Amino acid sequence: MKLYYHPASTSCRPAMLFAAEANIPLDYQLVDIFTGEQYKPAFEGINPNHLVPVLEDGGFRLTEVSAILKYLADKTGSPAYPQDLQQRARVNERMDWFNTQINREFNYGFIYPQIFGFMKRPTEESQNVQVQWGKERAQGWLKVLNDNVLGPGSNYVCGDKLTIADYLGACMIASGEVAGCQFSDYPNVCAWLGRMKALPSWGKVHEAINGYAASLKGQSFVTV
Repeated sequence: MKLYYHPASTSCRPAMLFAAEANIPLDYQLVDIFTGEQYKPAFEGINPNHLVPVLEDGGFRLTEVSAILKYLADKTGSPAYPQDLQQRARVNERMDWFNTQINREFNYGFIYPQIFGFMKRPTEESQNVQVQWGKERAQGWLKVLNDNVLGPGSNYVCGDKLTIADYLGACMIASGEVAGCQFSDYPNVCAWLGRMKALPSWGKVHEAINGYAASLKGQSFVTV
């Protein structure tokens, strides 16, 4: 199987992390999203959305990291995607929630407009409005994650067992650390991230984005 990816992409890291932890052999094909390779005809033929990751398994191609995680887990029989109907439904629910709420408003609405120049709003006023609006929305979802999804009694987002929903969500939340977020107001989130960061492959998978974060050192960001 081949994974078209870029190591700085938040969408790629969950698949990379899960594959590494589950010892799933993948042929990694770098797509340089910083030079626009994803818009060139060669890659457009692979994914007309111009996005990574893309999983290729023989003649079968799959986009969207949530679908890729489920496919990899099913193909390898991983317990991280349980067979029990209700347990699997809970994993699906959490993954949808991370995609539609956290990623949309925490990352795209709050973090990315600050750390990526191409996502900044065109004027200082519009940038400030966006960041403040994004912060308010992000704080609301982080409170839900802290108090309800995790709570004081859950080690992971679906209970006490690690699932592919944790791989997806933790990589999304950890993106906030690029802007200096420490999540001190959300102790259950901090504890959960600590457990995920203790995975043997976490550091290697996050080398590229950590390097990017280091390049931003000294800049001032709005944080939570």
